[in-house]
Amino acid sequence: MFDIQEELKKLPQKPGVYIMHDARDAIIYIGKAVSLRNRVRQYFRPSHNEGLKKAQMVRQIERFEYIITDSELEALILECNLIKEHRPKYNTMLRDDKTYPYIRVTLGEAFPRVLFSRQMKKDKSRYFGPYTSAGAVKDTIELIDKIYALRTCSRVLPKDIGKERPCLNYHIHQCMAPCQGYISQEEYRQRIGRAIEFLNGNYQPVLRELEEKMQDASENMNFEKAIEYRELLKAVKQIAQKQKITSSDGEDKDIIAMASDAEDAVVQIFFIRDGKLIGRDHFHVNIGSEDTRPQVLATFLKQFYAGTPFIPRELMLQEEIEEAQVIEEWLSQKRGQKVYVRVPKKGTKEKLVELAAQNAGMVLSQDKEKIKREEGRTIGALKEIGRLLELEDLKRVEAYDISNISGFESVGSMIVYEKGKPKRSDYRKFKLRTVTGPDDYGSMYEVLTRRFSHGMKEQEELKERNMEQEYGSFTRFPDLIMMDGGKGQVNVALRVLEELKLQIPVCGMVKDDNHRTRGLYYHNQEIPIDRHSEGFRLITRIQDEAHRFAIEFHRSLRSKEQVHSVLDDIPGIGAVRRKALMKRFLSLDAIREADVKTLAELPSMNEQSARAVYEFFHRPSVEEQ
Repeated sequence: MFDIQEELKKLPQKPGVYIMHDARDAIIYIGKAVSLRNRVRQYFRPSHNEGLKKAQMVRQIERFEYIITDSELEALILECNLIKEHRPKYNTMLRDDKTYPYIRVTLGEAFPRVLFSRQMKKDKSRYFGPYTSAGAVKDTIELIDKIYALRTCSRVLPKDIGKERPCLNYHIHQCMAPCQGYISQEEYRQRIGRAIEFLNGNYQPVLRELEEKMQDASENMNFEKAIEYRELLKAVKQIAQKQKITSSDGEDKDIIAMASDAEDAVVQIFFIRDGKLIGRDHFHVNIGSEDTRPQVLATFLKQFYAGTPFIPRELMLQEEIEEAQVIEEWLSQKRGQKVYVRVPKKGTKEKLVELAAQNAGMVLSQDKEKIKREEGRTIGALKEIGRLLELEDLKRVEAYDISNISGFESVGSMIVYEKGKPKRSDYRKFKLRTVTGPDDYGSMYEVLTRRFSHGMKEQEELKERNMEQEYGSFTRFPDLIMMDGGKGQVNVALRVLEELKLQIPVCGMVKDDNHRTRGLYYHNQEIPIDRHSEGFRLITRIQDEAHRFAIEFHRSLRSKEQVHSVLDDIPGIGAVRRKALMKRFLSLDAIREADVKTLAELPSMNEQSARAVYEFFHRPSVEEQ
């Protein structure tokens, strides 16, 4: 048994990270310390007071562990990584988990492409950004591809030159078809060079070029082409106008300020790249009444820059923070160059910080009501369902549905809602193995048995390896199971749980004669719900989502079965060739439109089998005969 007082005596006087666990062994707090002995002992002193939130956390600590580091900087890096991985309950956390888009130019390729990217990797590509609007990034890439006629395909060049026909972009004059050797590598590289100039903000050459082309097309009475150049010209001007010059030094910097009230804080960032304001963004932060503004700002910096690959040369803050020096050292290490954390006192930079603070205050006041409404739709609605069913601390809900048409290819769906929102990464599909025909109860029995047996097996494997519980879609069990139906479906679920010796509440989502949600079936009785309540709306959304997910899966299987069954009738086309055709073309229409040469290029196909497929789809009809 873990004796806290005894373990406190063993704490070393060294820097490191401490990790607090509750009775369920869940991590509830992670912190760093210059001296583990001094910092961790503070929590357990009767005279120690860090506010209500920390006091509540201390009461839940059942054990703690720690990791020694060589320096405070190493402790900071480790703390950031662990907080990001475990997201402990009592750490001040960002409520937004955003990733920013980049424009990637693949200079490592013989014929480079301009691509959208959510990550900045250490490769031979050149990255521009980060940008705050994914839509604007996609529009810019589309514009660049049109202006410079760059390739968008994923063909491996020059290896694949001449292997396939040029795509539609070549025929509509939006690609120079390097895949056919119609443009040299040197000429293509010149176009990429001009595209990079454009991305660096040098718009004048392309504006002049488009203006000249528009005038020439107009003088030659090619008005359709002139209109096309005019639209491109307008698009370039719009992008150029969005780049507002904010400083003359041409450096990269982030301007960071915050606004807060008793419960919430909003941190606003202005992103300045090459002296231009390229965008701004804001983040909501959960805070406690005892959290000071410098603490919130320091926590924000650690969490935000732990997750973003781009570190600017300078961070302009609203006020001084205690950990400025170690954060500066950490960011410099990440960037590979010196990073400065500063608080401007006068001039343009101070005005920018003030502007960011004003924006943060405006967002906080405007979003307060919006956040409350959203929480009412999600967490509030879940609490309402919990009160109806007399269940406390309801967080994870799983719902199940079965789909079939006259027993054809029965499938099951499992959807997951956490804190009132869909968690699509945990959705699962089940193709029925043991049930044939339209037997919804039998199908549901199989789905639930497979789901929870699988979960129990994973949990046992984790215990055998002495690993902490991983919260995957099967390993983690729900706080409530919601069945699409009434008494019959609920009883099936209860039977499965009883056989597996599991205790999980089960309720049914009951529908009326018009197939609309009516109420919940729980503990052998139907519980009516106010149709205008958020709880009722959440139940309806869960029921509709389970049904949609099952139907979509079933539809995809029917489509594949249709393709498969038609291909069965083609002489000389066996399982291997059917699989190759289905993988390459996906639909019957696509196979029908392919010529013999394209069909013969597939793995395992030869000219004879390709001709058999082609003739099968192009044989004359009865009327033609």
